Amino acid sequence: MSKKRGLSLEEKREQMLQIFYKSQDFYLLKELEKLGPKRGVISQSVKDVVQSLVDDDLVLKDKIGTSVYFWSLPSCAGNQLRNTYNKLESDLSNSKKRYVELVEHRDNLKRGREDSEERESALEELKAVEVHHKKLKEELAAYADSDPAAVEAMKDAIDVAHSAANRWTDNIFTLQQWCSTTFPQAKEQLEHMYREVGITEDFEYLQ
Repeated sequence: MSKKRGLSLEEKREQMLQIFYKSQDFYLLKELEKLGPKRGVISQSVKDVVQSLVDDDLVLKDKIGTSVYFWSLPSCAGNQLRNTYNKLESDLSNSKKRYVELVEHRDNLKRGREDSEERESALEELKAVEVHHKKLKEELAAYADSDPAAVEAMKDAIDVAHSAANRWTDNIFTLQQWCSTTFPQAKEQLEHMYREVGITEDFEYLQ
């Protein structure tokens, strides 16, 4: 015959709670250690199980004289559930508020990026500056052998820029993960927002 499976921690907690609920009495730890085995909880683990219930406010304890008594009523579980429910309600409210803030932030980022003649002109100017910058960089490279210090400084600057770019990429991935976990119901809206701000599927770290 296979060996009988022992109770899990949650099963032990439930069995110990039933001792309190059915009797609605006060117990010393040594009394609980005698009652525990009758419900499948070995005496050596009773102390830890009861302490876990105390930590979760499902069992109360108090010192009277030199003795420590433990007790619990069904209402204790109800209070604990109400506290958990209130906390979840607060977390949900905060998450909704954060979602509204992110949507507002997204809308603010979109402002000024609408297609217009002014924007097209600015993009053309930026493109021209980038072309000129590339040309100057190529010319500077031709003198690399004669100015080692300048080359070294450029390498340092590139390393700094490379690290900064990857750091911001990491921050973006972290924010994406947070949004996906916090607002799973807004997956399509989030993906649409990412595309609008230029975060596409080929967005990746610099090598």
